[in-house]
Amino acid sequence: MLAMERRNLILEKLQEEKKVVVNALARQFDVSEETIRRDLDKLEQDGVCTKSYGGAVFNENTTIDMPFNVRTKNHVQGKQKIAALVAGMIEEGDHIILDASSTAVFIAKEIKEKEHLTVITNSIEIMIELSNVSGWDVISSGGRLKPGDLALIGPRALGGLSAFNVEKAFFSCKGVDAERGLTDSDDQLTQTKQVLMKSAQKKVVTVDSSKFERVAFAKICDIRDVDVIVTDQKPSESWLSFLKRNHVECLYPQEK
Repeated sequence: MLAMERRNLILEKLQEEKKVVVNALARQFDVSEETIRRDLDKLEQDGVCTKSYGGAVFNENTTIDMPFNVRTKNHVQGKQKIAALVAGMIEEGDHIILDASSTAVFIAKEIKEKEHLTVITNSIEIMIELSNVSGWDVISSGGRLKPGDLALIGPRALGGLSAFNVEKAFFSCKGVDAERGLTDSDDQLTQTKQVLMKSAQKKVVTVDSSKFERVAFAKICDIRDVDVIVTDQKPSESWLSFLKRNHVECLYPQEK
């Protein structure tokens, strides 16, 4: 196993269990404890954990972007619920934009049975996911690949996204805060989301409930600048009132 693969698996374990122990990881991966300590040194340098005696603890930090393959395994049930709600918003023949978030990949999976869609995206993963769908137009934004993120960014990506006019754009973010608005961990991804918003008649934010009351590094927009927020569980009454005052529709799974 490559060191990068092992570190990604350690990172997954950190996210799930919030802490890891060196000797247990050494047994799990059949490597020396010194090798695991070097892995934890690298993860600590990346800002994703803090080493402690005999192990490490996860660093809950919204300014850090996790590798895409790690993010797709987080909050899976929540993202599936969001995708099901989003599918109900998309009509056959629609032109839509999907951003390069892991939630958007779940949306792409959910809508594959629809017909005659045009999907514009800066996500390599979504282009691969939709490569076997017939009767659709799948359009790449173009741009430079963001390492580890499977996202296309930069001036060409911005130009590609701004060249189209679509009915709906769906995008995610790292933080949703009443005062600071919608925020993300990377200014280049933030610029991409600002551009795709301008290209859409309806702007839809897709975030699981863990993103509420969080603030990340770079601001995307104020909450009143979007039309709909789709989430995986009912927000608090104070949040629902705030969204209503700002004329933002909120969709969430209804209790049966």
